[in-house]
Amino acid sequence: MTDATSVTGRRKQRKGTVVSDKMDKSVVVAVTRVRRHPLYKKSVRSTKKYLAHSPDNDIHAGDWVLIEETRPLSKRKHWRVVEVLQRSEQSMQEARSLEEEVGELVE
Repeated sequence: MTDATSVTGRRKQRKGTVVSDKMDKSVVVAVTRVRRHPLYKKSVRSTKKYLAHSPDNDIHAGDWVLIEETRPLSKRKHWRVVEVLQRSEQSMQEARSLEEEVGELVE
């Protein structure tokens, strides 16, 4: 028998762009994959969309994120957002405007 602490396998990770953040605690992440066609040797680009869990609702459309496989959270949601790799310009501007509003309220 093996130890309970032994590694049973690594979880799959993908990098992609957030396409939609309209749901509560969920985002849609588009992951693009480029591969060579086996016969024609042309680069073929394919995109797949994953529903990912985002508990803080701080991720917005256009953000570049890292998602990781997890247990089923709902019918279609089997991934969770691990970290935000790069924020989009739009979400950065929204964050700045929120900081300004909070600063005005405090004063």
